[in-house]
Amino acid sequence: MSEEIFTGLDVGTHAVRVAVGKLVPSADGGEQIHMIGAVEVASAGVSKGTITNLEDAVSSISRALEQAERITGLPLSKAWVGINGNHIISQESRGVIGVGRSDGEIRDDDVERAIEAARTVATPTNYEIIHVIPKSFTVDGQRGIKDPVGMNGIRLEVDAIIIQGLGSQIKNLTKSVYRTGLDIEDLVFSILATSEAVVSDRQKELGVCVVNIGASTTNMVVYEEGDALHTSVLPIGSDHITSDIAIGLRTSIDVAEQVKLHHATALPSEVAKKEEIHLGELGAPEDEVVGRRFVADITEARVQEIFEHVDRELQKIDRSGMLPAGVVLTGGGSKLAGMLEAAKTTLRLPVSLGTPIGITSVIDRANDPSMSTAIGLVLWGYHIRGSSNGNKFGDLFGKLGDMDKISSGLKKLFKSIKP
Repeated sequence: MSEEIFTGLDVGTHAVRVAVGKLVPSADGGEQIHMIGAVEVASAGVSKGTITNLEDAVSSISRALEQAERITGLPLSKAWVGINGNHIISQESRGVIGVGRSDGEIRDDDVERAIEAARTVATPTNYEIIHVIPKSFTVDGQRGIKDPVGMNGIRLEVDAIIIQGLGSQIKNLTKSVYRTGLDIEDLVFSILATSEAVVSDRQKELGVCVVNIGASTTNMVVYEEGDALHTSVLPIGSDHITSDIAIGLRTSIDVAEQVKLHHATALPSEVAKKEEIHLGELGAPEDEVVGRRFVADITEARVQEIFEHVDRELQKIDRSGMLPAGVVLTGGGSKLAGMLEAAKTTLRLPVSLGTPIGITSVIDRANDPSMSTAIGLVLWGYHIRGSSNGNKFGDLFGKLGDMDKISSGLKKLFKSIKP
């Protein structure tokens, strides 16, 4: 049998990223993912996480796949694809069923029926369900059960989070992937995949918030007791910092981007008043000199705004300043100097930088926070397809995966678009 390969495809506003991992034996006799390729290509035709020009998006994805195939020396035929954008909404749902067996023992198919019942929420027009994530089960009024299989009861309830996206956006993304000749294993809400890569099960138990700062959106998910409690896509990202710098310095976006990458910090107090930036060296037509403290002030204001938005989302679920495992920042925007300190101040929580955990790699790129979603997609695929050791996550999502294959309109949708 050929080696089991998992490919993650993250189509972002700033870049298309592809990560390729394969299963290798781990030191403790189990198996783990070894990253053999991580590629980033500037993206075109994508804005605010959604496809705005099909042809451009197709060629960006193709370029990324070609590079990944060249690096790994393997043909990539299918991938787990991340979906993102302001159109994604999540809502809570509850499914209730009666257990039909005379001995009252709850089996796998009862759990599936309960989840199926939770699926039947009233979705807004033109929306498709991407995920149904079971949070906890209730058996005959006993709440907080993680896995009811094998227990006895006559009434089984499930509390689930339903994540849905706009049908047209889903079609545009699947179309642009299929046009490159790649098959889609499944669509995964990006921030859920990112979390697979950057936080441990222990952190998810204690209570943690993962914040992925992208170019034009900031995604967040809050976990508690191992379950996703709340997700949100905020329409603000690191491109807004670039725009602010461009306006503040009255310079072009390209020069502003260079200023952001090389000189910006979210901590003006750490910049000496005399420090200067020569815009001529960064590509400006004439040699202008600007104070670095001024740039830091601009940056700090926007960064603070991003974290205030995050805090507002935490307030909605009464977790503002209340998550024991704190906040994990990841994504390209998290690499900006002073980001962690700014987050600590605004969110009043411990903050750390999220780089992929639980994988081995020989590639430097694999430790880059901007690759965490693509690597998370690889891990998501492994947990569903490769979890032969039957961990809870794999089982649960495996069930969902199989169920999706049978019942989800998404799969039918994929088939209908496929050229």
